[in-house]
Amino acid sequence: MVIVKSDEKSDVAGAQPSAEELQEMGKFNEELVKAGVMLAGEGLLPSAEGFRIQYSGTTEARVVDGPFAESKELIAGFWILQVKDRAEVVEWMKRAPFREGEIEIRRIAEMEDFDNATPEIVEHERKLREQAEEN
Repeated sequence: MVIVKSDEKSDVAGAQPSAEELQEMGKFNEELVKAGVMLAGEGLLPSAEGFRIQYSGTTEARVVDGPFAESKELIAGFWILQVKDRAEVVEWMKRAPFREGEIEIRRIAEMEDFDNATPEIVEHERKLREQAEEN
């Protein structure tokens, strides 16, 4: 998963990309799709339009409305890419049409990554994923 970090301009000020920036991103996304590596990708609206749900060890969850402080810790968008290794995602992201900012790359956990995943849990997860794909 490629996580595009927010900044003051994108989150606090709510600045939207220009038509030129949207075209550049569209072309880059098209390259990712044609190469067969892009599974999903979206931009996110500013945190002022979002909310968080906080859990504190009780059955009661608390809803907290945005905006949230520390915009550099927030997410402005993401891609889900399926690549063979770290080097491939680095090469793709070096070509991303960004002039400033930061991205973070994290591997999405699979059931095989969890030591406590029993065969029953793995099978249940497989069935859920099939059902989700049908939706």
